[in-house]
Amino acid sequence: MESILVVLGIIFPVFAVAVSGYLYARFRRGGTDLSVTNRVNLEIFTPALIFSVMSDAEFDLLSYTSLTAAGVVVILITGVIAVAAAKVMKTDVKTLVPPLMFNNSGNMGLPLAVFAFGEEGLAAATVLFIVENFMHFTFGSWILAAHFHIKPLIRLPMFWGAFLGIVVNLAGIKLVEPLGDAISMLGQISIPLLLFSLGARVAQTHVTHFRLAIAANVLNVSATLLVGLLLISLFSLEGMQAAQFILFCALPPAVAGGSQFHACRAIWAGTG
Repeated sequence: MESILVVLGIIFPVFAVAVSGYLYARFRRGGTDLSVTNRVNLEIFTPALIFSVMSDAEFDLLSYTSLTAAGVVVILITGVIAVAAAKVMKTDVKTLVPPLMFNNSGNMGLPLAVFAFGEEGLAAATVLFIVENFMHFTFGSWILAAHFHIKPLIRLPMFWGAFLGIVVNLAGIKLVEPLGDAISMLGQISIPLLLFSLGARVAQTHVTHFRLAIAANVLNVSATLLVGLLLISLFSLEGMQAAQFILFCALPPAVAGGSQFHACRAIWAGTG
């Protein structure tokens, strides 16, 4: 009973915030447009969170190399499985593969990591979130457009948040405390806002191919979890990193392909 209460204590806040977003979008008169809010979160709050985590003096970058490699490999192997599944289901690769490869490591992954593992879990979750976004805007873009340019990637504020955080960390630079606190506060906005936006997106999403959606979700979680369990031993993941990696592999696909997936489409549409 005690373990059940612990699990509920982790899950309830996550779903409560998501449900509040759902109810707001579902019943607000005149509709709901969170596009500006989501953009601010993508361009300001989330990069601030990434920078805050990675620039922290207690964040040992080299200790996350195995976790980073495992994240890349699980995404690539899941992609191969997704391509095979698309052929079996006779579904367009561009429609099925990206949502199966890239799970909801942002809207659900970051909040669950915080409630389940605390600040240490947030660091590991942030590493995997960065890995997935990098793969999303590189390999995912290649799937959509059959070519890749570095220019769209370096336009991403999250890229610069990670890059500058790593530079500050490796250089041993200690930010002035008020500045560090301000950046940290901005970053803390991102997690509840990610959850709220997730709920709102669910309310605005209409499933037209229900059977395909169910099959894709089951395939995504089962295949990724199976591959992830095998990779834990291969990459010698232990303790918090192993636990966070399993949580990462158990996350479902992002709703409606995810905001990052749509951002990916938009960037490529703008680059020609």
